[in-house]
Amino acid sequence: MDAAAAIDELRSLSTQIDVIMVASRDGSVTASTVEGDRAARLGGLARDLVAGADTVRGDLGRDALSQLQAATPEGSVFVVLDGERMAVATTGADPTVGLVFYDLKTLLRKAPAEAEAPAEAGEGGNA
Repeated sequence: MDAAAAIDELRSLSTQIDVIMVASRDGSVTASTVEGDRAARLGGLARDLVAGADTVRGDLGRDALSQLQAATPEGSVFVVLDGERMAVATTGADPTVGLVFYDLKTLLRKAPAEAEAPAEAGEGGNA
């Protein structure tokens, strides 16, 4: 199953996730439910969020970063890391955190790990 198909499957199952993306840790988008500049912007923001969290983690002497959530009253951004890849999702307010992390980990297991050409999966959602 390619990343776009894995995203489409997750999108059909999840009622909490607005935007879904698979990207490399450098923010390069593999597949996403948003297109063009929005996808590139979200990939870059996720890269920066991971870099900031990883710096804090390192300063605290903690193990490698594997997942994170940034929450606001309006919604959350979730990132799950798997080597040099990441799955990113945005949600509305008060998501079921454990379920979103589970869904993103499953997405990365289903999406191939080898390098892929950037692709779009579906449309819509909010970054």
